[in-house]
Amino acid sequence: MTFKGLRDADPLDTSVLVLQGRHRSHLVDTEQFQEVLHPRQQMRAFLSMWRMDPRIRPYVICVGFYGIYRLDHIIIDWPFITCLVERWRPETHTFHVLVGEMTITLHDVAIILGLHIDGPAVTGTCVLDVAGLCGELLGVIPPNEALRGSAISIRWLCQQLSTPSPDANEVALQRSARGFILALMGSFLFADKRGVHVHLCFLSLLRDFTQTSSHSWGNAVLAHTYRELCRASLDRKHGISSCITLIQLWSWERLHVGRPYFGRSAAYPAPPFPHVLRDDDADVVPGDVAKGVDDVLPVQ
Repeated sequence: MTFKGLRDADPLDTSVLVLQGRHRSHLVDTEQFQEVLHPRQQMRAFLSMWRMDPRIRPYVICVGFYGIYRLDHIIIDWPFITCLVERWRPETHTFHVLVGEMTITLHDVAIILGLHIDGPAVTGTCVLDVAGLCGELLGVIPPNEALRGSAISIRWLCQQLSTPSPDANEVALQRSARGFILALMGSFLFADKRGVHVHLCFLSLLRDFTQTSSHSWGNAVLAHTYRELCRASLDRKHGISSCITLIQLWSWERLHVGRPYFGRSAAYPAPPFPHVLRDDDADVVPGDVAKGVDDVLPVQ
């Protein structure tokens, strides 16, 4: 698309970019709206209140979400994320930058997040028997104050499932692992408008860990990211609840603006040392994967 110039974000031809009148770039250009987006991803809060028990680590690895957990909390450059949203076009699902159009692809999701991008689609019903589903797969039934529609409080999950007893059996550990993975989804991958609840439709997909690992979670995350970028780029939205870490790391890989240059300036004198999470004292992933497949399954 051709634009008027560096100081005017409006395109010359609006036959394709038909939403320009509602787009954030138009509102900023006409000084109607200039607010920086607010964060809704709650990965830092999740990691601070839920330390993963080493006994559930094989389950998390088996499902394929351990790489997500190991990303830990990354400081997000919110002004830069806001600038990217202003460049996002919901009509084409691409960022319109000076060199052309760019977008986040499934290949990027697979490389950055380590999620599967093939296999069965992540689908299901949102009409749920909450009490029956939670009782079966989590071992606890949430009270009404822990629910918001069909979404469950991440804090409540932490309070109930984060500390399995020392003599917990396989069933109890599986339930704790489901709670952890569910909370990880709601805090990082599929954050809601507040970032404090996660929809229970994902819980039904955690019934069988082997089946869970075969699903195309990368496609689901990318679709959710596209939807949230579209939503945040229109009208006067104040926040974005996508997987912001994916957008941040993608921008560092693909763009020359905003990424840290370790060793090239006083601000970044050298790369950081490899970060080891607190529960990774015996970090032998291949063995854990084998154990997760052979010993953890099937669901009981």
